[in-house]
Amino acid sequence: MLYSLLTSFIDEFSFLNVFRYLTFRTGLSLISSLIIVFLIGGPFIKYFSQKNITEPIRDDGPIDHIFKKVGTPTMGGVVILIGMLLSTLLWADLSNIYIWFLIFVASSFGILGAIDDFLKIKNHNSSGLSPKLKLVAQILLAFIAVLFLHKLGDHLHLKNLYFPFFKNLIFNMGIFFIPFYIFIIIASSNAVNLTDGLDGLATVPVIMVAASFAFICYVAGNTVFSNYLQIPHIEELGEVSIFCGAICGACLGFLWYNAPPAKIFMGDTGSLSLGGSLGAISIVSKHEIVLAIIGGLFVLETVSVIIQVVSFKLTGRRIFQMAPLHHHFEKKGWAESTVVIRFWIISIILALIGLATLKLR
Repeated sequence: MLYSLLTSFIDEFSFLNVFRYLTFRTGLSLISSLIIVFLIGGPFIKYFSQKNITEPIRDDGPIDHIFKKVGTPTMGGVVILIGMLLSTLLWADLSNIYIWFLIFVASSFGILGAIDDFLKIKNHNSSGLSPKLKLVAQILLAFIAVLFLHKLGDHLHLKNLYFPFFKNLIFNMGIFFIPFYIFIIIASSNAVNLTDGLDGLATVPVIMVAASFAFICYVAGNTVFSNYLQIPHIEELGEVSIFCGAICGACLGFLWYNAPPAKIFMGDTGSLSLGGSLGAISIVSKHEIVLAIIGGLFVLETVSVIIQVVSFKLTGRRIFQMAPLHHHFEKKGWAESTVVIRFWIISIILALIGLATLKLR
């Protein structure tokens, strides 16, 4: 909105031409979402505390969680969503189809997460929506989003799957791109949701992934850079960098309140929305496999749950003391802050490895 307004006066005021630069608007998007979350975060926490809108704590989790985290407000993802969506609407080119695709994924998965959080609060337990109903809803929302992208997007590479480290290894998925992209969005959404179990644990990895994809989208949308790096050039993809910047700013602002000891949890409202958004960004940028590298921490957390469930069902034995993986290390005696910071370090290393794939082809 603000972008369109300012650029309409470029002929009269030439200095406004700076708003045409993606890097400038991405920075503004980050700063705007950061400020928005800062401004509304405090009042939001105060209101939710007064209304006793708090996170139900799992009774089978680490013992100290029951004492330390009980009474902490939840649904902080609402603050993140407001920050990132408002900032995107302010600084992005709203004629760009990729922006609306990402807005739909973020908002729809955020609403689904909010329903789940509301039921947990209402019923005073950590169950929320039934797993089957939740999965069906995710499939439906992801299907609508992918269909929207297919029908309205002008994307020559949409059905292609590109492999990192290889220049010319391209697989055309045909009609199977639909279930594959649905899987990417749902898997990414649930992976972030599983990782969001400790104060600040999921927030920094989300920032690292979003920042990495801000760079990827910028270079993939630029003819010169994409040709140099030998990655698919996608027209108008650079605009997605603004959405990525909004995620980074909103998560940085939220981390101020979510850092140990957390004053608020993002809940499923935030984790499902952010995870779904990251999956959607990887789809439009054609770096789905790179997402698994940069977001390797989310993959690791998800795999630990799968291994735990399969092992218990087949043998009756548990591989980990508790899943997801971060709880396993807590059970082994690691302090929560130690787990969080070491997992942050892992996410930074994986982000660097993922970015290196752009050149190693």
